[in-house]
Amino acid sequence: MKEIVQDKHGNPIYLTDERWNHIVNRHSILRNFKNEILKTIRIGKRNQDDLHPDQFFYRQAFSTLPFNYTHIEVVIVFRFKNDQPSNFVVTAYPITQT
Repeated sequence: MKEIVQDKHGNPIYLTDERWNHIVNRHSILRNFKNEILKTIRIGKRNQDDLHPDQFFYRQAFSTLPFNYTHIEVVIVFRFKNDQPSNFVVTAYPITQT
């Protein structure tokens, strides 16, 4: 199953169960933060990767993250499949931004 959300630029972006499992297996503290990850996609600040122009980083601050983490960053790849957007979450992780 996949969840589809729209970013603030109108782009549909999906998160599959496989990618969700990848995220929580690598960053287990995000297990209870799926809604925050989806919110990061919907309203977060977006930056394009300098080396991979089809890859974007979405970042959003959350005061509820454990330890000293301040933000969630979500990595998304923008592609087309059969002339339709196929934008998907690659991973997400907590970060500390000063």
